Amino acid sequence: MLNSKIGLKLTFGAVLSILVVIGVFAYFNIQSENKTLLMEVERHATQFSEHLKSDMGYDMLHNDRVRIQDSISRIGNQGAIDGIRVFNKAGEVIYSSIPREIGKMVTMEATSCYRCHLTGEPMKSLQKQEHMRIFRPAPDGPRLLGIINPVYNEPSCWTAACHEHPETQTVLGVLDVTMPLTKVDENIRRNQIAIVALAASVMIILSVIIGFLVRWWIDRPVRDLLKATREVAGGNLNYRVEVKREDELGMLAKSFNSMTDKLAEARLQLFQSDKLASLGKLAAGVAHEINNPLTAVLTNSSYLLKRSQGQPETSDDLQVIVSETIRCREIVKSLLDFARQTVPKKRKADINEIIQRAATVIENQLSVNQVELVMDLDTALPNVTVDANQIQQVFINLMVNASDAIGAQGGTIKVISKAISLGPAGTLQIKRALCRKRHDLIDRKVQIDSKPAISMRYRKKKQTGIIHLNPMYGSIDHNLGDMPALGKGVDLMCPDCSASLIAEGQTCPKCGSPVYAFEVPLKGLVQGCLRDGCGWQRWEHADSAWNDEYVEVRVIDDGCGIPKSQLPKLFEPFTTTKGQKGTGLGLAVTWGIVDNHNGTISVESEEGAGTTFIIRIPVGA
Repeated sequence: MLNSKIGLKLTFGAVLSILVVIGVFAYFNIQSENKTLLMEVERHATQFSEHLKSDMGYDMLHNDRVRIQDSISRIGNQGAIDGIRVFNKAGEVIYSSIPREIGKMVTMEATSCYRCHLTGEPMKSLQKQEHMRIFRPAPDGPRLLGIINPVYNEPSCWTAACHEHPETQTVLGVLDVTMPLTKVDENIRRNQIAIVALAASVMIILSVIIGFLVRWWIDRPVRDLLKATREVAGGNLNYRVEVKREDELGMLAKSFNSMTDKLAEARLQLFQSDKLASLGKLAAGVAHEINNPLTAVLTNSSYLLKRSQGQPETSDDLQVIVSETIRCREIVKSLLDFARQTVPKKRKADINEIIQRAATVIENQLSVNQVELVMDLDTALPNVTVDANQIQQVFINLMVNASDAIGAQGGTIKVISKAISLGPAGTLQIKRALCRKRHDLIDRKVQIDSKPAISMRYRKKKQTGIIHLNPMYGSIDHNLGDMPALGKGVDLMCPDCSASLIAEGQTCPKCGSPVYAFEVPLKGLVQGCLRDGCGWQRWEHADSAWNDEYVEVRVIDDGCGIPKSQLPKLFEPFTTTKGQKGTGLGLAVTWGIVDNHNGTISVESEEGAGTTFIIRIPVGA
């Protein structure tokens, strides 16, 4: 269980660390408390020994043995004293609080003697810490503290008439005081228990707090993300992780939601691709299976309609049959047009003449809908290299759409043509992009402005993600997600092979940031900067070999306009603003034809104010 829960792992690691730290702290704290307590006892014992020796000094000078023995017995029988003894220089006990010890000899190995006789000869002086000794007379008995206090031969001793000590003798004897450490040991045990209890309480409290914080800050978000991954793995791409934080887990939740959005979009695009593939197959079959029967139905119903003059009921029914058959034929034609997007057969042509032919085709429909067509065509336009039939279809589609947008109330369609000069930036689409290992960077499942995006992977330490660049050369409308700023340890890589896309040794001439680089086959390198607010990009082949001559045609209507929500997907298949009246294929066909001529098509629209379609075709396409 411990190996499968990250929260338990973190809690266990934190608790173990706390246990080690508090254990070490408690150990040294106990040692410090014990040392301090013993030092205090030793200080009091030293003071007591000095005071006792001072009190006996007068009686010793007068050799009053009875008085000395009485003092030692009286003091030594107090509860805080274990025993008091005085040894002479030969090791004989001459005074003792225990009468039976008087007259006995002690060996040099005794606890009260060995410190002075370590070298075999009595030492003339001892360090202060060597006066003390702690020992246990019996294995099951209490500890004792012994104080060795040498009695030195002072001038008052060897000059007195009653003494026989020579002046050369340094030490006359030793005052040995022993005290029981029973109460001290009890205090030490109480301190140890208190410190251990406090350490255990602190450890338990901190463990509970850390466990709660780990559960709240880490375990719950991780479980939410785990649940979300299971939902997504089960196919529920609409599942979202609630984002309540701004830390790394909050960023992970945002990235997860962004990933599911992109997955949902990719699935939809894949579905659309499958649907288009199926539609292509269907269209091929429809051409043979439906078109001929529809023609027969339309011919016969039209013939019957002419013969039904004077028969209102029959005439109305036949009129419905004719109109619906015509509608079915138009739907079939749209399907075939979409499925038959072939390579254009280009020849030099006059774009104004193509517009005029398209207007002639639909003039009756415009007249019925009370739509006025206004032409403002530049007579000095250069000829363009195009497939005239396909370009005519483009203008027919746009003018029919404009007429439908105007509706039955009538209005105006204005067509304007003129020659313009355009640079490659914002005009030229990057349709192929390769990393240095020849992997394709174009991601046709992700589109920006209805164009397949250029995909790259970024990485900074353990953070990684996918970004998508707008394929229009010079555009700054990229989808960079949560990518950090370049120049701070961020690398750009090919999503397939992880080959670096950072141009080595090169920086942006505008802002000094690192730049990316990829190859367009047969057309050189494209380099660019992704720093926010910079947007520098360079494509030497396009800049040097660019033909800036374009013909621009604007188709303007004063109809109902297009909602802003529909503009981003307007050129995608099956996107229509006409409801049940449209197939959603006309603008997709139009976009495909213009794109095959290396041109561009864009739209400007405002609800209630009309729509403008802008077609730009290079003169030397």
